[in-house]
Amino acid sequence: MKLHYQIENMNLPESFYYRFALDIFCVIILIRGIYYPIYRKDEFYFPFFIFNLIIFLITFLLNQVEMSMGAAFGLFAVFSMLRYKTEEISMKDMTYLFMVIAFGLINSIMKAPIWEVAIINAILLIITYLLESKWLVKREYSALMVYDKLELIIPEKRLELIADLSLKTGFKVHRVEILKIDYSKVSVQLKLFYYE
Repeated sequence: MKLHYQIENMNLPESFYYRFALDIFCVIILIRGIYYPIYRKDEFYFPFFIFNLIIFLITFLLNQVEMSMGAAFGLFAVFSMLRYKTEEISMKDMTYLFMVIAFGLINSIMKAPIWEVAIINAILLIITYLLESKWLVKREYSALMVYDKLELIIPEKRLELIADLSLKTGFKVHRVEILKIDYSKVSVQLKLFYYE
């Protein structure tokens, strides 16, 4: 009853609008500026933004009624463990989901001036950008392929196999994994690894 009364009589502080704007701005940079140019998956726009928005609003409002730090971490753990049951989501996509959750929490409950919160956000964005760029780590891509030259899959002809795959695909293949050999169809399923 007391909680209900406090929420009804609560006026949003001016900092809410600054923090909300900062949160949305950071998520747009993360998703549209870093994630999308690399992975080209627009189906995650909606879940990423909605997760962030819900978490920001819930934690900001709960923070106004004196939510303890332990409760905030508990809420963070619950949200970060959520998974999509209907489709398989990659580790990278889960990491970005975790990041939009983190932005929502940092921007809503961090007890600091807005410029300090902005610095924390900027640090996270810069580190993410650097790790995803080619400046620090050369990014390796992979592709699946059904291949029909079984005579080249023996270890002694690995260099020949890589050269043939590079020629056929146009990728600079540097290694290959054999996933499945189908002798009845005279084919093999390969996983190619290449750098752009």
